[in-house]
Amino acid sequence: MADIDEETLTNLTKLCRINCKDEERAKLLKNLRSVLKYFDQMKEVDTTDVPPCNHVSGEIRSNLREDIADQNLDRKTFLDNSPSHVGGMIRVPTVIKF
Repeated sequence: MADIDEETLTNLTKLCRINCKDEERAKLLKNLRSVLKYFDQMKEVDTTDVPPCNHVSGEIRSNLREDIADQNLDRKTFLDNSPSHVGGMIRVPTVIKF
């Protein structure tokens, strides 16, 4: 694999929208190079006699129950049990402030 250089790191940080200080860039560059070296080591492993693993979770079974429709509360009961409602809608705290 090609060695990562400063220009490639700059392009990556722009694509990821990451701002790095110089000392962070040096550490990031070192870490990325070590990851790439690890991938190079993995390429050297002989896997010719290893069967492919088509689906890792093929043996996993779901323990969830079937989704069965149950009786729902009628609108009036639902609104009567809410702390605050206006015009048939439940009032909730503000999530996004403009």
